[in-house]
Amino acid sequence: MDKINKDPNKRKVKTIFKQPLELSLCVILVGIVGVTFTQVLFRYIFHLSLAWSEELARYLFLWLAALASAYAFKTRSHFALRFLVDRLGKRTQNLIGSLVTFIVSGFLAIFIWKSLEFTISMSKQVAPSTQMSMAVPYSSVVVGGTLMLYYVLRNWWSDIRSEGKGNNKSQ
Repeated sequence: MDKINKDPNKRKVKTIFKQPLELSLCVILVGIVGVTFTQVLFRYIFHLSLAWSEELARYLFLWLAALASAYAFKTRSHFALRFLVDRLGKRTQNLIGSLVTFIVSGFLAIFIWKSLEFTISMSKQVAPSTQMSMAVPYSSVVVGGTLMLYYVLRNWWSDIRSEGKGNNKSQ
């Protein structure tokens, strides 16, 4: 059993599966490259046009964009103008951070709700080439929005907890 835990390759595999969002992004990106390569190969080498490839690549790109936006919330990579907030006191910064979190959370909650309504309304419509329900590509917005909301709240809670621990240590 110790050999399994010490094997660096097995640890890498375990690490990959502990990050499902990142794994999903990698799989989707490889899928887009594979579908697009197949499309180019068939069009220019075999002189055949695949009806489904462009549509599938487009739908995979929708999923990639939605999940990548959630990943940016997870890693706090979204652009933020903080030059005014950074000049304020720590307590005011925390208050503004909480206010921004609640505004973003409210926007995302409405965004998810309306996206879910739209996805359900489009569930009976079928894509022309792939014949899949249009709910599949449109549900990317619901999943991405839900993950964004989760990461916004998780990061805010993490900030609140770290501030509380920091204050206890300094007193």
